Amino acid sequence: MENKNHVLEGIGPKIEHILLNYIEAQSFTFTEGEKDAERYLMKFFSNIKYFKDYPQYYGTYKIEGDPFNRAVSYAMVKGEGNDAVVLVHHNDVVEVEDYKLLEPFAFSPKPLEEELMKIKDSLQDEAQIDLMEGSYLFGRGTCDMKGGGAIQLALLERYSEIKGFRGNVIVIAVPDEENLSAGMRSAVSLLKVLKNKYNFNYKLMINSEPHQRKDKEKGVFSQGSVGKIMPFVYVRGYLSHIGKVFEGFNPLNLMSEIVRNTELNIDFSDIVGSEMAPPPTWLYLKDNKKQYDVSMPLSVAGCFSILTLNRTPQEIMEKVKDICFKSFEDILEQMGQSYKAFAKVKKLPSGTLPWKVNVVAFAELYEEACKNYGEKFIESYKVIAKSIETKFNRGQCTIIECNFELVEFVYQYINDISPRVVYGLVPPYYPNVSNVYYKGLSKEISNLSEQLCNYTKNEFGQIYETEEFYTGISDLSYTSIGDGEETVKTLETYMPLFGDFYSIPVSDIEEISMPCINIGPWGKDFHKLTERVYKDDLYNRTPKIINKAIALLFNIPELL
Repeated sequence: MENKNHVLEGIGPKIEHILLNYIEAQSFTFTEGEKDAERYLMKFFSNIKYFKDYPQYYGTYKIEGDPFNRAVSYAMVKGEGNDAVVLVHHNDVVEVEDYKLLEPFAFSPKPLEEELMKIKDSLQDEAQIDLMEGSYLFGRGTCDMKGGGAIQLALLERYSEIKGFRGNVIVIAVPDEENLSAGMRSAVSLLKVLKNKYNFNYKLMINSEPHQRKDKEKGVFSQGSVGKIMPFVYVRGYLSHIGKVFEGFNPLNLMSEIVRNTELNIDFSDIVGSEMAPPPTWLYLKDNKKQYDVSMPLSVAGCFSILTLNRTPQEIMEKVKDICFKSFEDILEQMGQSYKAFAKVKKLPSGTLPWKVNVVAFAELYEEACKNYGEKFIESYKVIAKSIETKFNRGQCTIIECNFELVEFVYQYINDISPRVVYGLVPPYYPNVSNVYYKGLSKEISNLSEQLCNYTKNEFGQIYETEEFYTGISDLSYTSIGDGEETVKTLETYMPLFGDFYSIPVSDIEEISMPCINIGPWGKDFHKLTERVYKDDLYNRTPKIINKAIALLFNIPELL
């Protein structure tokens, strides 16, 4: 392929062909089905002439210790020079239980569209309009995010046909993005291997997650990705019969206060420029009672999600600690007032309740158990941690349940049975990243979004805006990390499952660190029955925009 006019010629039908085949691999996250997507990709690459001639330029990179033997899939066009652009997408999808009777059609867009037409009156107004207009492709994975993946695959195939291609383009497809990002965490190590082997200079990572629009007339480029951290709170109470409430300590009371003081608490919301992170929300809350009786629950546990733009894990955990302390103080005061009023009427001896504020990080609880029982505890802890990991890998418990099972186990070795709060972190952890944090960013990168915005306006009459953070959470979080050593120290302090069970390759991230951007098609209703992607973006605009970005970065006029 020599002529610039042929680079993108007819790429729309090619993208559609790839996508329809790609989504047939029902790669539900954290299942063996993700291997089907991997097999599809290996077959796709093996049928391209370039990779028949250079089979060493594509393959898989195994995720170490993975329960389903999943792997990162990759392929690259090895051109002239050392500059490289990485295109990344995830190929796992969420379940389809919300499709109900339409479940057999979830991965077949055309038959699905026919079935949706039969029930269109039950859909939301916007979905009805999009369905009737025929401007969107419906189906699980069409939007999130095999549509973006199909664009990347089609572009890579076209670049492989260009003789003397200047630069290097690597496509990486990762599993598990919807779960713990095991794929991307391994992809970082793969990128390190490729960098050292081929002496690559990574200029930019381009993700192609679908973008959502506040204004339907304006597309969005994201120059970073929001971070995510999931603090947990475990409240241990003191048992009593409900007829003797002041002899006990109900952990539900204290936990309710902590929830009230954190849910949608705007103080947790970072602000960077004109952008603000959404406030936190609780994702899980449960007491430990297995059956009904007339005593208080002994403990209650929960966790909440915080999205970050610039705060570190340590800063957040200090704030969580302060709220737990303040909530404990307030509850003790309220309980004291209730007891005084009760004692006055009942003519009971006046006095105060025995409880004191006691708030500790998980590491402190662990150290207390070590001090109490030494090697006996440490060895038992290793055994239970391995057992919990096995249960998780077999799908017998969620990551949150695993976390609290470990906390409950540690409590067997705690001699102090007075009420207390234990706080910490549940995996996964996503660092916040943005090009705005890069010092000395090259002009070609710092000006890229502006150039692309000018291009879309001139080429399509389409206005695009730039934001510093993709707020949907993405694998771009692992393109760089701030103060990696301090981050690891914080995770070791607060995260029970950090180590063999869950880890982040901080040193590898630091070695391959690169700026990033999300350039993806317009999509709607991610993870829903009416998940869909805008066809014109999918087949026309987005491939042209990504191609434009690569042409600018490698200074390839023939691609422009």
